[in-house]
Amino acid sequence: MNLQQYDKSVSRPATEGLSTVRTFLSNVFMWMFVALGITALTAYLFASDAALLGYLINYETGSMSTLGWVVIFAPLGFVLLMSFGFQKLSYPVLTLLFVIFSILMGMSLSFVLLAYTGASVFKTFVVASVMFGIMAVTGYTTKMDLSRFGSLMFMGLIGIIIASVVNMFMRSETMDYVISFIGVLVFTGLTAYDVQKLKRIGAGAEYGAESTKKLVILGALNLYLDFINLFLFLLRFLGNRK
Repeated sequence: MNLQQYDKSVSRPATEGLSTVRTFLSNVFMWMFVALGITALTAYLFASDAALLGYLINYETGSMSTLGWVVIFAPLGFVLLMSFGFQKLSYPVLTLLFVIFSILMGMSLSFVLLAYTGASVFKTFVVASVMFGIMAVTGYTTKMDLSRFGSLMFMGLIGIIIASVVNMFMRSETMDYVISFIGVLVFTGLTAYDVQKLKRIGAGAEYGAESTKKLVILGALNLYLDFINLFLFLLRFLGNRK
């Protein structure tokens, strides 16, 4: 069961009051920040250490190693496993998978640190953080139901995926910028939608239950993906290549 399915199954009124919602969301954001910290540290270590980077790149041929390709595609498998295996996976296993996922993402994003200057990466990170923070607060405080807005954002996400696959063959720089622009809009919107959704889930969750702990991890995964994708799409506009 993913977050969207759970959101539809819980009762909307708060069972433990506003404090329960705040506790739930604070735990979600704590795990999100932990994951981002792990990813940032891993990316820095691999980008700054030629020996570690050598596990991902074959220096003789200049191509990606087998492990490098695994690192590129494995995070998607982890996301699917955590989302669809929610009911069967225990909280410790789900947490471990989330940590491993964060490490793999860091290894993958080390290529970004190699491609762009450190100053532009930092600048983009700050901009993404501000935008993410504003939309998170908006999602938490707005009284407007963002469910339909979220559905529109998911349609945009599907469009981005299809367009990105098509552009892999067309290699159009113009289309790449259009995809990036839409990507920024989509993940900015999804941030507000996901925070509101998590607020509703927190109101209906049972405090201290293992299912609630697992929902915290899944919620952190959703917000982590919103931030990372927002950062990467912004980097195409704000990043300066080396």
